Parts: sequence; C-alpha cells; structure tokens
Amino acid sequence: MMNKKNCVIFDMDGVIFDSERACLYTWTEAANAFGMKNIREVFDKCIGTNNNQTRAIVEEAYAKEFGEGISDRILSESSRLFHEKYDGGKLPVKLGVKDILEYLKKEKIRCAVASSTREAVVRQELSDAGLVEYFEEIVGGDAVKISKPNPEIYLLACSRMKIAPANAFAIEDSYNGIRAAHAAGMRPIMVPDMIPADDEMMELSEVICDDLIKVVDYFKSI
Repeated sequence: MMNKKNCVIFDMDGVIFDSERACLYTWTEAANAFGMKNIREVFDKCIGTNNNQTRAIVEEAYAKEFGEGISDRILSESSRLFHEKYDGGKLPVKLGVKDILEYLKKEKIRCAVASSTREAVVRQELSDAGLVEYFEEIVGGDAVKISKPNPEIYLLACSRMKIAPANAFAIEDSYNGIRAAHAAGMRPIMVPDMIPADDEMMELSEVICDDLIKVVDYFKSI
C-alpha cells in the first residue's frame, strides 16, 4: 500500500532526464573523432555505474589499441560536448516527470534522488530544470565507495531519509539500478529506457512500467 510512511527514491539519468541518449550521442561523436569502434556496446556496460567504474570499463575496452589513459581522453571530450549541448536547462526531461512529482507532492510522499552521477552535477541539472525543490535528499555517486549494483547508495539514501528500505520505492531504468534497489531490500520499479527489461528484471522488480505516468497509475492502484 502507498501511504505517507513510504518514500520514493529516483534514479536520475534515464528516469528524470533523457540523459542516457544524450550521453550516447556525445560518446559516439567523441568515439568517431578517435576512430573507436563498438562504442554502443561499451556504453551499455557503463549505464548505472559511477565515474570510476565507467573509466575502468572504457580503459579495459580500448587501452590495448589506443594506449593507457584513453578513458580520460574520450570521457573528457564527451563531457565537453555534453555540457556544450545540454547545459542551462537544455537536457530533455522524460515523459511524466512533472506528473509524478506533483502527484507525490500532493499526496505528501517524500522524495529523494540516488544517482551514480556526482552530486554537484545532479543538483545543477535538477536546478536548471526547476525540479530540485521536489527532493528532500540528493545522494550522488561520489558519496559512496561502490556504485550500483552494490546497494550502498540506496542504503545511504534511506538512512538520510530515516526510512526503512522496505518502505521505500526505487524508480530505476537500468539493470544495475534495479539490482541495487533489490539488494537494499527496497521496492524496485523499473521504467526501461535504452535497454528493455529481461527475465531477471521482471523477477527483481515489483512492477515494470512503460513511463512515469504509468507509475502514477500504479501508485494509485496500491
């Protein structure tokens, strides 16, 4: 049952913002400039991870061909392109974001963000979009030692919200995010973004919804 004893903790990239597609676009542009292949395959492995894990994945994929430190070079260039294209509130917001945040506000359900992205970036992007006021707590990937699928970030978010994980919903788009929320003992809701749900995600998720508007419908039904 959904009630005021619950809270909802959102992932950000791919849930609140259509930022994973934006990142893929800038990764692809940067990779083309370096002459790198199979960037989509490598990108998909990085979804839901923090900066350190992303660097390790990229380094493992390309260091042999392009030399040590290639991860820093390509990620720096893709970051430059991302900020050039999407800073200042230009990052696309996912369908239903305002609907679900207004619904939860009306129902007095507390909200937080637990994102693998650095907290300063999370706050800036939410502020630019006029959404930061909806969230009581914001936990970034730089607040934990191990990123998703490790449950550390969700356990920290629940601790800061002073709520038992069993009373907290986690809204996620990525496999690693759902794994983290499930391992934390939360109630995971998957809203797939770039990668569709597989059998594992169906097993680990309380429900899978096409978009955030459908999540509102689900909350109203429980």
